[in-house]
Amino acid sequence: MAPKSVLLPVSDPPRDGGDDEGLFKGSAMSKRGAYAALSYMGCSVLLVMFNKAALSSYNFPCANVITLFQMITSTCILYVMKRWKIISFTVGEPYAASDGASLVPIGTLLHTLPLSLAYLLYMLASMESVRGVNVPMYATLRRTTVVFTMIVEYLLTGQKYSSSVVGSVALIVFGAFVAGARDLSFNAYGYSIVFIANFTTAIYLATIARVGKSSGLNSFGLMWCNGLVCGPTLFFWTYMRGDLELAMNFPYLYSPGFQAVMLLSCIMAFFLNYCIFLNTTLNSAVTQTICGNLKDLFTVGFGWLVFGGLPFDLLNVIGQGLGFVGSGLYAYCKLKGR
Repeated sequence: MAPKSVLLPVSDPPRDGGDDEGLFKGSAMSKRGAYAALSYMGCSVLLVMFNKAALSSYNFPCANVITLFQMITSTCILYVMKRWKIISFTVGEPYAASDGASLVPIGTLLHTLPLSLAYLLYMLASMESVRGVNVPMYATLRRTTVVFTMIVEYLLTGQKYSSSVVGSVALIVFGAFVAGARDLSFNAYGYSIVFIANFTTAIYLATIARVGKSSGLNSFGLMWCNGLVCGPTLFFWTYMRGDLELAMNFPYLYSPGFQAVMLLSCIMAFFLNYCIFLNTTLNSAVTQTICGNLKDLFTVGFGWLVFGGLPFDLLNVIGQGLGFVGSGLYAYCKLKGR
């Protein structure tokens, strides 16, 4: 039997004492929550780069097929890890009980159906939004997700925020509009898709916080249910649209470079989804969104260096700086428990 230390962190930490004490006295974020946030930011930067490389550098025409491959890869990884008793799917489940044919009861699967549908919309919109705009402007526009998230959380749970948090969010949004002021005339379709992705992201994150904590499943269990529900649905959708046939005829399909990009994209999608679940359940949906804003500093830098697409502009730099300052203020307020 494998030692207990093999298990990955999959459930909420204890509320008192231990290794998960707050980073500061009176903190609203635990040490484990901070690790989850940092892990999410690293995975997200890499995934955007790999997706952008596949869709833009190689001009792969089927964003839905990439999403389908990511789902299949994640589901296979989860199945193998559970059969090898490395992980569990439910909170408090002994890892010795990891084998078994059912894995997750049908009733629990139906309970997570709203989360799975929200996840499917989030994945499709997010993948398509990467294609429509350059990486720096993609990162800039995605920072407005925090407003959608706060609105959805308020409607679903009545969550309210302090004036310092609202002020930092307002600074983020203002910075995003300043950064995009001279780019708003380009690719209206791309901008529209990004805002749709922001809305679906907000619904998805709020649903994680609401459904995830009431389902009895941990992060891996929620990912497994998403794969079971969304995988067949997306496969049918891509088949009916002809995307699968189009992907099979892609000229770079057997190129080692393209295959490496696709493989890394699928692997990073698995780790990113895990980090999203963990960060949202340990912290909050808004904290998850702000983490996305903080990691944009690296996304913008890599995007400028690798993909280009946006010349240097002082107004854009000022807007980016305002957004990063606002994200930093929010992180400070969160750590201090304000």
